[in-house]
Amino acid sequence: MLYNYLTVAIWVFLVILILAWVVKIIPEYERAVLFRLGRLVNAKGPGMIFIIPIVDRIVRISLRIIVFDVPPQDVITRDNVACKVNAVLYYKILVPEKAVVNVENFHEATNQLAQTTLRSVVGTAELDELLSNREKLNQTIQEIVDESTDPWGIKVTAVEIKDVLLPTEMTRAIARQAEAERNRRSYIIQAEGERQASEQLAKASEILTSVEGGMTLRTLRSLSEVANSPNTTVLFPLPMELRQLLPAIENFKSDNK
Repeated sequence: MLYNYLTVAIWVFLVILILAWVVKIIPEYERAVLFRLGRLVNAKGPGMIFIIPIVDRIVRISLRIIVFDVPPQDVITRDNVACKVNAVLYYKILVPEKAVVNVENFHEATNQLAQTTLRSVVGTAELDELLSNREKLNQTIQEIVDESTDPWGIKVTAVEIKDVLLPTEMTRAIARQAEAERNRRSYIIQAEGERQASEQLAKASEILTSVEGGMTLRTLRSLSEVANSPNTTVLFPLPMELRQLLPAIENFKSDNK
């Protein structure tokens, strides 16, 4: 009786072991590249697949987007500025068969290609372009890496330059340049304000001089404003219309003599 139980247990164990060899469960985000006697068959999955033990071999490939942080690269820009640049690379596998057969380690190959491309592209750009026009550089790097990895069945979805590390001296020079630019703008704004104020003052002067007694009214208005201040000394300006009375006063003095 014990012998029969032992035999059944052995057969159950063998069946489970064989099923573990034969039946494979492939998730939705993976594909199984099947090799039969060393020759490529195709990519299987997702779901349950069956393989022939010893004869077949599978390589699991993830189809999810892979994120790689490109380490800082020492770069000299076109205008001879030394800096360090790092980036983020996003890519995924479109053709699992090519990723397994055409390149030994597609992850390492893609990462190394991204690093060299980053150095090459940034080296052809000036510092101002690197700081202000990163979108163009990102697009250029993505196109180059995507074209080079296409035979490997890899699609590069995005490349983003993260940080640009500059030497301390260059950072100070950029800060001085920015400060000078702000001062220049403030001077221009101040000069423009003075020009507009002078235009308005000229128009006001024309209006006041064109109307008889206008300057006198303006003078009285100014005196009322000055009277409200705590100053103890008040200078009373004579109206400009008195100049027109000077000839009459001179004639009056001559007649009296």
